[in-house]
Amino acid sequence: MIINHANLAIINQAYNGAFRAGLSTATPMWQQLATLVPSTAAEETYAWLGNFTRFREWLGERQYQSLMLHSYSIKNRTFENTVEVLRDHIEDDKYGMFSPVVQQLGQDAATHPDEMVFDVVNNAFTTRCYDGQYFFDTDHPVGPPGRQVSVSNFQGGSGKTWMLLDTTRILKPFIYQKRRDYAFTAKTSLTDEAVFSRNMFVWGADGRGNAGLGLWQMAFASKEPLDVGSYSDARAQHQSFHDDSGKPLVIRSAELWVPPSMEQAALEVVTAERLANGASNVMRNLSKVVVCPWMKD
Repeated sequence: MIINHANLAIINQAYNGAFRAGLSTATPMWQQLATLVPSTAAEETYAWLGNFTRFREWLGERQYQSLMLHSYSIKNRTFENTVEVLRDHIEDDKYGMFSPVVQQLGQDAATHPDEMVFDVVNNAFTTRCYDGQYFFDTDHPVGPPGRQVSVSNFQGGSGKTWMLLDTTRILKPFIYQKRRDYAFTAKTSLTDEAVFSRNMFVWGADGRGNAGLGLWQMAFASKEPLDVGSYSDARAQHQSFHDDSGKPLVIRSAELWVPPSMEQAALEVVTAERLANGASNVMRNLSKVVVCPWMKD
């Protein structure tokens, strides 16, 4: 192939298509448990976290519900994924063999938010959320000032982690904050530094964003052995949460999230018709099992 502007434009267009194809083939999991929040600055402050809005009968003037009680912030980070190809390979018409690599870049871009979100999930026992407590903790303060009580969203135990999540609401347990979507860029001008100095054409993708902790009330974790007893106890605790005014949050423990090694135990708890002793499984089909390879196993 003759290396000129027209031919390089054709290759770049083809590689851009491969990148887009890779984006479309991925099936990321973060949307299932994280709220997407668009970002317009280097850092976003989530003052509204912990405030649960409610309707009331309109008697007299409106009562304004303050959304400025907390100062939990998430700073954006910038990420890149770049490959380079020897100019000689392009010149020798080998550009087609690199299309799968570029397509993989697209798939990587689509699943990279999973890496960020589930890194937050896996560290939720040791990372503080909006109320100053660890996200999964035994003493979240709930109630009006001076009359707060401690509420737990951690059952205890020392084994592998499993979680009950309420994913039915707009505000989910975790946050994916997107500042700039992933974009594909080519550096193939003959005057580009990499081409001139090292005889390399460069293609890369980059994006900007981060993940963080949302509403701890939407999640309940356990490290106890997963069986009908621990599941039903966790479910009862989770669905008993109240807001600061004492009103029920009406939590739905809709999903049971487990790492791959706990899939069988989870299915036995929520899909088996009968227990090992022959009794009916009254917990059957109360939660959807989600097997997540991103969770620590």
